[in-house]
Amino acid sequence: MGGVAAIAKAAGYRVTGADLNVYPPMSTQLQELGIDFIQGYGAEQLELRPDIVVVGNALSRGSPVVEAMLDRGMAYTSGPQWLAEQVLREKHVIAVAGTHGKTTTTAMLTWILEEAGLAPGFLVGGVPSNFDSTARLGKGPFFVIEADEYDTAFFDKRAKFVHYRPRTAILNNLEFDHADIYPDIAAIRRQFNQLLRTVPAAGRVIVNGEDAELATTLKMGCWTPCETFAVTGGAETEWGAVIAPGSAAGRFAVLYRGKSVAEVSWPLLGEHNVMNALAAIAAARHVGVPPEDAARALGAFRGVKRRMEIRGVVGGVTVYDDFAHHPTAIATTLSGLRARVAGARIVAVLEPRSNTMKLGVHREQIAPALALADRAWFLNAPDLGWDLPAAVASLGDRARFAASVDALVKGLADDSGPGDHILVMSNGGFGGLHDKLLAALRARK
Repeated sequence: MGGVAAIAKAAGYRVTGADLNVYPPMSTQLQELGIDFIQGYGAEQLELRPDIVVVGNALSRGSPVVEAMLDRGMAYTSGPQWLAEQVLREKHVIAVAGTHGKTTTTAMLTWILEEAGLAPGFLVGGVPSNFDSTARLGKGPFFVIEADEYDTAFFDKRAKFVHYRPRTAILNNLEFDHADIYPDIAAIRRQFNQLLRTVPAAGRVIVNGEDAELATTLKMGCWTPCETFAVTGGAETEWGAVIAPGSAAGRFAVLYRGKSVAEVSWPLLGEHNVMNALAAIAAARHVGVPPEDAARALGAFRGVKRRMEIRGVVGGVTVYDDFAHHPTAIATTLSGLRARVAGARIVAVLEPRSNTMKLGVHREQIAPALALADRAWFLNAPDLGWDLPAAVASLGDRARFAASVDALVKGLADDSGPGDHILVMSNGGFGGLHDKLLAALRARK
């Protein structure tokens, strides 16, 4: 919603907004754009008499501002619908969908098009380090958008991405998530199939060739030419990669139909990022950017904030911030860090914050996802609703628990030493844990 606000501001609207628990980097970006926002969802924000209210999916019936908006008969819409009608209708939309990797892949693809001189518009669900904002109106015909499968609004329970009508679509992967919205993976599959139904025959679908759920989704119906990507490659896979030995995926050759077409050397690590890069390179080629140019651009790609972002180094202890909150994302993030630090001690810190985590849907997968961590600390909030220590009992002495952020900070500071890498994982602000931990480490030093 912050990105939608930024685009509306650039389009000439006066924009205000409201949210709960606004935190950086989005709060900083809104302030820099001159967009006023307030904490809370009180009806008083409607005293501005807005021409239209753009409602995010965090709001539901019963919220004071929603009830006042409906009672007064005010014009309202959702963020995805507003984008579709006001911005995307005349654009070549490139949509990046999938359970994991959407933000990073969207940022990669946007940077490739930027370096190619195409000045794309974009909306990313994070802050790309190569840009100073999460969203831009753009000047050219292309618009790159992170295509989320979460529902649209309280009055529109379709997935957000069905509004975007892409001509180029990336399907990164498909796993069960958003248990508060979808009863099972079949329901998510149906939403992805709805997305495929909107891609024209003259367009292109770029799909992970290693994902069985996506293969099942394609069998439900696809009317657009597809190109597949996979690190392993193969006779039926258009895009593949050969990772340089010992590089931790920092260097790799890009293969197209079995032939090397480009070389990437970049600061990112991990096989999952190679997969993201292959998807971005394939989509860029569909809109006219040669693979060698895309690979050259990726050499200057600096990643996305809150994706293995180093927040500070104090007394030899490195503190990272990462958005991982699904077991698969936790495992791949740890794998990338392990490749970077080899045998150094890794301390994983997890806040079970997402709605799916709070429901305990993935609780049996948490411990296996943390296999590469030497120590795992958990924020075991009293209102979690399920037995976290029991769920991760297989970690044995490697697991530690704290009931509050302050207790967690103290435990981490006491438990860490020079050479340690502390990986903090949450899809929220984690109560400012990163800064509090760095301050505690400085005080200890």
